Amino acid sequence: MDAKAEAVIALRGVRADLGSRPVLRGIDLTVHRGEVVALLGANGSGKSTAVRSVIGQVAIGAGEIELFGTDRRRFRDWARVGYVPQRTTAAGGVPATVTEVVASGRLSRTRFGVFRKADREAVAHALELVGMADRAKDNVDALSGGQHQRVLIARALAAEPELLIMDEPMAGVDLASQEVLAHTLREQVAAGTTVLLVLHELGPLEPLIDRAVVLRDGCVLHDGPPTPAVGQHALPGHDHVHPHAPAGAEPIRTGLLS
Repeated sequence: MDAKAEAVIALRGVRADLGSRPVLRGIDLTVHRGEVVALLGANGSGKSTAVRSVIGQVAIGAGEIELFGTDRRRFRDWARVGYVPQRTTAAGGVPATVTEVVASGRLSRTRFGVFRKADREAVAHALELVGMADRAKDNVDALSGGQHQRVLIARALAAEPELLIMDEPMAGVDLASQEVLAHTLREQVAAGTTVLLVLHELGPLEPLIDRAVVLRDGCVLHDGPPTPAVGQHALPGHDHVHPHAPAGAEPIRTGLLS
């Protein structure tokens, strides 16, 4: 089988509830090796729940999920998967240096937690990739929000994953950090990494995106090439009334969200 056609992530008929509220209502989603797929949609559409179900943080009520062709419930090779959660404090409130946080992402590759030369080099390389090598010895509490996000991405990259899953990596991040993250992701894609991103808008990542999957109310509304414009207002099916339009004007349909 063509390596490009291999399904790295496969969701089939996946349903999930948070409390008593249905969040995913039977979604199908396949990400093939080497693809960069953006998961888009309004707040509450199920984007983050979908990626958290892939990594096992959210239990599913129906359907099936596979990673690298293995049922997620039996999947154990998590070193192949890098996960960047929604923006949070990199050390979770525990005093730690930038290097210590990034090194924690390498533990899955070590033998009994003992770092060897290759592990130390991987951590250093991950810091270089995100432009944080000069802050390696600093405490993460001294970092800006954008720098925190870079550290979280470096932590995921330290394991040299084949699949990178990122939940709103650009949210609340300054433009300089957005450009660094876009460059970092470009290098990972060039190296053959498969990427699934939750995004609010495509922004500087737009040139890298192969497919846009739009969710609404826990269902897949669109799965195909991204639209040329960026942001929710550019998605097919979105009703938008121009602020200078006369009262009672018909909404202009420009995208998927309504």
